[in-house]
Amino acid sequence: MPLELLPSLLFAILVVGYSPGPANLYSLACCLKFGRRKALKMWRGLFTGFVIDITVMVVLTHILGEIMGQYIVYLKYVGAAYILWLAWKMLRNIGKQKAEADTCTFTSGLLMQLTNAKMLLFELTVFSVYVIPYTEDLPESQQLLKLFMVAALLLLAGPGANMAWLYAGAYLRRFFSKYEKQVEIIMAILLVLCAVYLMLI
Repeated sequence: MPLELLPSLLFAILVVGYSPGPANLYSLACCLKFGRRKALKMWRGLFTGFVIDITVMVVLTHILGEIMGQYIVYLKYVGAAYILWLAWKMLRNIGKQKAEADTCTFTSGLLMQLTNAKMLLFELTVFSVYVIPYTEDLPESQQLLKLFMVAALLLLAGPGANMAWLYAGAYLRRFFSKYEKQVEIIMAILLVLCAVYLMLI
């Protein structure tokens, strides 16, 4: 990737990564309900899921190139279904502290990220626009290295953004503790809207 494209890539990371999305909203919701310590356990699942999916996307992009883009879009339905399930669990457990056992865990974070179609499509777009056109003449090993270098930058868009939303939840937790049920309902509705949006794009 030419260095003159770095500012536009960083801007795309900022816009896509830090805008409301399923994993960001889930980070915020977990922190508002259970506090920073429990939400950080879930975030470790988000981080692990991101590392797994970005590694798979790099390898698939390297092997298949842009061909796989037409099939990735079907993952959005799986992601939307999981997000709807999480929203339902949030609504079902309003006001119940025991909800912590099954709604804010490493596993829930891992599954959220592995089914996060927003990030999978973003990763594919970034690789297709910022890497593939500029590495076609390079040896295979250098092409793969370039993909991994850009993938490392995408950590800012995935786990970095999730962490920012999590800490926003920690900051806002005292304020929202008076309105816990209303906040849980709003967060569940926002997750539903994310799922609907994913199915429509």
